[in-house]
Amino acid sequence: MQAFFQFLQENPYILLFFTVGMAVWVGKFAVKGYGLGMVAAAVVVGAALATWASTYGVKLQLDNFAKSLFYYLFMYGVGLRVGPAFFNSLKKDGITFTILAVVCACLGLALVVIMSKVFALPAGAAGGILAGSQTMSAAIGTAEMAVEQGAYKLPAGSTAEQVSGMIALGYGVTYIWGTVGIILICKYLPRWWGVDAKKAAKEYEAAHGVKNVDDAALTGYRAGGLRSYRIDNPSTAGKSISQFRQAHPEYRIANVVRGDEALGASPDLVLKQGDFVALGGRLEDLTANLGLVGEEVANAKVLNIPLDQAEILLTNKDFEEKPLKALGATDVGGQIGLSRIERSGEPLPLGTDVTLKRFDVLYVTGLRGAVDKAGEVLGKIARPSTSTDLLTLSAGMVIGLLIGKINVPVGDFSVGLGNAGGLLLSGILVSSVVSRLRFFGSTPNAARNILEDLGLVTFIAIVGINAGATLLEQLTGDIALKIFLAGFIASTIPPFVTWAIGLHIFKINPAVLMGGVAGSRSHSGPAREASKEIGSSVPWVGFPVGYAVSGVLYTVFGYFAMVLSQ
Repeated sequence: MQAFFQFLQENPYILLFFTVGMAVWVGKFAVKGYGLGMVAAAVVVGAALATWASTYGVKLQLDNFAKSLFYYLFMYGVGLRVGPAFFNSLKKDGITFTILAVVCACLGLALVVIMSKVFALPAGAAGGILAGSQTMSAAIGTAEMAVEQGAYKLPAGSTAEQVSGMIALGYGVTYIWGTVGIILICKYLPRWWGVDAKKAAKEYEAAHGVKNVDDAALTGYRAGGLRSYRIDNPSTAGKSISQFRQAHPEYRIANVVRGDEALGASPDLVLKQGDFVALGGRLEDLTANLGLVGEEVANAKVLNIPLDQAEILLTNKDFEEKPLKALGATDVGGQIGLSRIERSGEPLPLGTDVTLKRFDVLYVTGLRGAVDKAGEVLGKIARPSTSTDLLTLSAGMVIGLLIGKINVPVGDFSVGLGNAGGLLLSGILVSSVVSRLRFFGSTPNAARNILEDLGLVTFIAIVGINAGATLLEQLTGDIALKIFLAGFIASTIPPFVTWAIGLHIFKINPAVLMGGVAGSRSHSGPAREASKEIGSSVPWVGFPVGYAVSGVLYTVFGYFAMVLSQ
């Protein structure tokens, strides 16, 4: 094994990606659905390799430039993800979930600091406990930034390497309960509180027309359809398409074929007996009033309509706070199919009374003209693209790094956002501008995910590797137990307080609040498990705002956990 570790020491790039690959592989293992995940596995695998190598007298270590680079890419990616929703959280009912996220995050930080002092934990433990107990791996970076900037004074006899190792140790010991604990709490909180969340979810679904989409399998059912008919009814022949639409708003004529010629569906086109029409509408409407047009026929030509798809960013203020069904009264009502709504990068359950908010992204399909019209009515249109605007990406990174250079003198040291904080802020600003303009700065979800996933996993792997050499010197059973207890308290108490405030003060529907608590801990796993527990998609309604706000807070709080714990 010594030869193997020496080979890794001499080939740092192989060491790095071997660790990342092993972390992804180990992260796939789960017991009853619970596992480390690739991020937590990265610090475990990295530290284990380095610690094992140290027993053979081989020190594995990677360049700090690479560590910082991947972390900066991750932070910018986080900013891109949460940007639009972060500013939306400051509006109207978003304030409620913002308050819950702030309470949960601040309470978690306070408990970490208090427990670190009560248990007299070693230098660096607080930053790792904050990151692990609140399952915010990015906080490791800001915790280390506090050391690099001098805001955290190294205790006498301690080195930066030892503090970094303790940050990694605190994270590794507390992360598992941080993940499993919040999932169990969100899943069973209603039962422990004596609340029937299933009943509350059904009431919300009935009131808002929300459908349960989480467990939907592939089926033959389609809510809408497009069928071909021959015009036989004299009362329909002679009307223009516009007149037909006014008399029967539940239908849309998408195409007309007369003889061998496809005429399209211009509003002023007059229908004639014997024409073939492609008629679209809801399934229940298409199976009613069968004699309104005429006999249904199999006409491939009239149904051979090229469809378009696009993402529409909702910027029209006229539709803000309006229910989804309000779209039915517009010129594009019935002409487009809506397959998905995203808010803060997270899908919302579809329902006729789901409240629309500015900068929601609507995924639509329909005729090219109808999709273009929908873009004009609702906001700005962006058709799917796999390309990334690297110019905007580079400019955003440069702006973030420049912001990070701004420091304010405080006593004997200076305080600033640092590179990581500057990039987070830059990503938020860039994504907010792009979401409003949408004609530049394209960063598809897949590209953004690469920035986040590869950036974070690689950064955490390097932290683990660099910390591994000192872990054997610092790790004792007593310290590990104290770290676990501190993390257990900091992870468990805040969700209960958040739930109580949301239920009793803000009177939030319990099913929605389950997702709100998950969002306040910036973890999608609890929302998913809560949805499965009550058999409803409703928890996802309360998730996005808290998720965006708490993600930023927990990341920044890694810095404050270090400063306040000294």
